[in-house]
Amino acid sequence: MPIGIDRFEDEPGETLDIAEGSQPHRILRFLAEHNDQAFTQTEIYEATGIKRGSVGAVLSRLEDRGLVRHRGRYWAIGEDDRLASYAAQQGSSSASTTDDYYGEE
Repeated sequence: MPIGIDRFEDEPGETLDIAEGSQPHRILRFLAEHNDQAFTQTEIYEATGIKRGSVGAVLSRLEDRGLVRHRGRYWAIGEDDRLASYAAQQGSSSASTTDDYYGEE
């Protein structure tokens, strides 16, 4: 999907290029929502519904980019600065969707 030239020019080069709804997006969103915990691949599979065989491959690619951390059997959200803006973006996106649907309180 093309983007406008204004967005192209204004968007920082360090932003995460992860399509919403994609497997990496779903895993990062889950881990960001639980940033005080670490999970096994099975727990991530059960929480996200991503095929069990795909979870490991996605986690490995995310680890290569420094977006997740891995110790033993456990995986957690990474400490990359880009993740803070990603988490903020996801939070504001969710809040605006909720406000639009339910109205402001």
